[in-house]
Amino acid sequence: MTLTELVKKELWHRKSQLISGLLTMTIGIAVIVAIRSISVVSEKAVAVKLDNLGANILVLPMNANIDDYYAADIDAPTFSESFVNRVTSSTLPGIDNMSPKLSRRIKIGSESVVLTGILPKSEIASKPLWQKTGLIGKQLKVSCAPDKPGNNGTTLKDAKLQRKSIDTLSNDHCLVGVSAAKRLGKKANEIVVIEGKQLLISKILPETGTVDDDRVFVNLHIAQQMFEAPNQISSIEIMGCCNEISDGLLNKLKKVLPETRITTIGQIVATQIETNKMIRQLMFVFLAIIVVVGSFSIGNFIWANVNERKKEIGILRLIGYNKRHVYFIMMAKALFLGFTGGVAGYILGTIAALTISPRVAGVPAQVVPSLFFISLGLSVAIALIGAIIPTYFAGKIEPFVNLQEE
Repeated sequence: MTLTELVKKELWHRKSQLISGLLTMTIGIAVIVAIRSISVVSEKAVAVKLDNLGANILVLPMNANIDDYYAADIDAPTFSESFVNRVTSSTLPGIDNMSPKLSRRIKIGSESVVLTGILPKSEIASKPLWQKTGLIGKQLKVSCAPDKPGNNGTTLKDAKLQRKSIDTLSNDHCLVGVSAAKRLGKKANEIVVIEGKQLLISKILPETGTVDDDRVFVNLHIAQQMFEAPNQISSIEIMGCCNEISDGLLNKLKKVLPETRITTIGQIVATQIETNKMIRQLMFVFLAIIVVVGSFSIGNFIWANVNERKKEIGILRLIGYNKRHVYFIMMAKALFLGFTGGVAGYILGTIAALTISPRVAGVPAQVVPSLFFISLGLSVAIALIGAIIPTYFAGKIEPFVNLQEE
């Protein structure tokens, strides 16, 4: 009888212990796989939703007032439009879009509104809600939530982020916020006179709940001519990946633009950071529990087997098997439990994630192939670690000790 056949017979002879050890390993690995499968798609879903909120970083002149994030650019001091090129040439990771603008309060008839000069292909890309009107922004490379398979083998697409480019807002056209349009009594395709210049209203923008609703938007270079501020801007709105922000993107930006004040929407960034952190911490807690419980379960199985088989081990030693063979038998049992538990745990965990994720995370989970190798390696490692001590003592059993037992 070969050592491999001996291991098979021994495992089958101890069915109850085998099933107990396999269940412990399978359930433990399944929990890890399920949590990670859900967390992968959940993190990406949160990132997509946050990206759809638009710009989350604001670059302002050093002496600008930032008491109100959304209105900080109005009547703010100006700085050079070339600062946009500085950021672009720095190749900082996590910057998906930049929108320079120049904003000033003006009078249109008897109404006071904010006129904002924008570069349409950048501004519209950073305002997903605007696209409900049919305005289409530029194609974005969304670093927070990539729409191509990543290392985790998942995909997550959001139609609002699949943007194509428009290059111009004509010099004689403008966009008007919904509140401003009501106050001015204007509709789309009507003429409005701004600073002595007749402009055609291309679109009435949808309600956003921000100061944008009270603004009129024109081409940035037209605004610079109106306000006699060539190549000047009052702010740069940036769509930054929240994970990169948590990793110090703001400090990196400050090194590139030391003459400016850089702020972010803290609660939005904190939402993703805290959510991701909580999911990771939960996974590590379960991982620690599973390592301890799984190792103990496998170790207990091997230890009981050693105690029950002292005479058999002694006989094996007597007929010529050495410690290395005993080590092989014990570790092979642990390896079988680890391998089988890893495969079964991955399958069970994936099924659980596909079933639970739509209810818990609100998004459908996907099969993550890379987790198969992680779960397999983890379960084998746990099994082998748990088997080390009982295997060591099994190797110390000598033939003559068993021959003296009654």
